[in-house]
Amino acid sequence: MSELLKNIDARTRLAGTNKLEILLFTLGTDQKTGRRETFGINVFKVREVMRTPAITAAPEMPASVVGMVSLRGALVPVVDLARYVGVGADTPRDIMIVTEYNGHTQGFLVEAVDTILRLDWSQMRVPPDMLTANMGGLVTAVTELPENRLVMLLDVEKVLSETTRYDDSHMFKDIAPIEDGGEHLVLFADDSSVARKQICQTLDVLGVRYISAVNGRRAWEELKLMAAQAEAAGRKVSDTLSLVLTDVEMPEMDGYILTRSIKADPRFEGVPVVMHSSLSGMSNQQLGKSVGVDEYVPKFEPQRLSQTLRRLISRNVAPVRK
Repeated sequence: MSELLKNIDARTRLAGTNKLEILLFTLGTDQKTGRRETFGINVFKVREVMRTPAITAAPEMPASVVGMVSLRGALVPVVDLARYVGVGADTPRDIMIVTEYNGHTQGFLVEAVDTILRLDWSQMRVPPDMLTANMGGLVTAVTELPENRLVMLLDVEKVLSETTRYDDSHMFKDIAPIEDGGEHLVLFADDSSVARKQICQTLDVLGVRYISAVNGRRAWEELKLMAAQAEAAGRKVSDTLSLVLTDVEMPEMDGYILTRSIKADPRFEGVPVVMHSSLSGMSNQQLGKSVGVDEYVPKFEPQRLSQTLRRLISRNVAPVRK
């Protein structure tokens, strides 16, 4: 199974081309529906795939966390994805996908892995409202393969947030509001509901107004609308918009393409772009800089995010004219 991911370092070259690779897997046949659904996870977040090792039960864990395993001397929590998603499968979960992102490592038990599929982000669609409601926001994007096979891309950040029972309220307590923060406007794009919630909390504490988008394409549409309105009023976009904050991985248009589009359009001169991602490796940061990103901030660090926003807003952008 190591062969499946042996070229993962080379895959960093996909970033910035609006392409991604996803590892396809199944959780078993749902006894309620009789269907075997196909799920996907971005290869960038996968460290390895292995046979499920011996799992040690741990007390007071969420129902879907079956225990811990020792990987190279580190204790790693193991989540039974079928149980978490609500798939009532009775097949064994003999495969464990080890994921690593934003400084956290965890194992996901699955029935089987299929293949690695290379796609353009434009092929990934925002999930329909009904699917979002049924899956509790767990699916960030969907795509259709031949033979009407639907692949659902999982929001691993949401899985981590809900299975660790992590209370992040203390992370916001020392953030002070920005002076005249209400006169500034930030547009942010992120496909993860967990990330959007934390961004909103950070901006609320700062006292900054904001507009959110669920992916890069919708953010770009909003930006073009702002540009048209500013042009009609004889003003600059930077008179209204203080900063753009973008995730990297998003369906339809990723953060690199969004940033490149902003930086190539003279109408957005003076609007800084901050990349906000759990893919915080140096290769991703360097690629972000190559497309014009002004700053790169790891996800789930509200203090660092607030410091960056405060510095860029006060240094580069004039407040909104009323």
